[in-house]
Amino acid sequence: MLVPLTREKFDELIPSMATGEQYRYHWGKLTDFLRRLLISVVAGVAVFIARLILGEAFDPLTFTAATIAGLYWLWSPAWQAGQRNRWARRNSYSGFWRGRVLDVFVTDEVVGTEENVNNRGELVIIENRERYLNLELGDKSGFRTHTQTVLKRDHRLIRRGDIAEMLVLSNREDLSRINMISDVYIPDHKLWVSDYPYLRRDTFFEVRQKLLSRPARRPPRYEAEPVYEAEPVYDDDYSIEPR
Repeated sequence: MLVPLTREKFDELIPSMATGEQYRYHWGKLTDFLRRLLISVVAGVAVFIARLILGEAFDPLTFTAATIAGLYWLWSPAWQAGQRNRWARRNSYSGFWRGRVLDVFVTDEVVGTEENVNNRGELVIIENRERYLNLELGDKSGFRTHTQTVLKRDHRLIRRGDIAEMLVLSNREDLSRINMISDVYIPDHKLWVSDYPYLRRDTFFEVRQKLLSRPARRPPRYEAEPVYEAEPVYDDDYSIEPR
């Protein structure tokens, strides 16, 4: 099921300004806050030194710069989220997509490396790994996509054959080529799967409630070759296994 949305509704679903969930996402951990705070302090000192050099004539300018620099720790997450939203909004068209989970599995991904010295004085490279949930999503039209996010406890509920819903973004009016997908909603478990919360979820629920009560539109013919010829068989006893 694929239903095109108006640009007005698209702008409501992914606003240009950061939502509360997006702000919290970019707020990050304590280490992220301390890094921003350090930048604010350093920038504030730099502005103070510039004020001493420039003199009182530039007080209005230095005061504005000091305010911006001193509050960097506060406004930076909103700015980062806004930039990410504007990048997504560069797509001209969007649609509400409903399909199924074709596959679900877990992988171990290297998220960073550290250099350390062991007891023998040898340099050792330590890999920081994290477990990720992988979802293969698709529908009968042949459209297929993949999404990945950090594994959480609730993800164990997801099974092959579960219904999946999301927003698809494109620069083609007929949505025949998809450039980007949003966070994924699994209604069977009332669960969101996403690396970043692009959508205003209250608006998404309003949209899906209206659209699911309408007759489904015939999906467009995608340029990619179909990835399967018949509807896949789903195993109810399936459990998430690492790969």
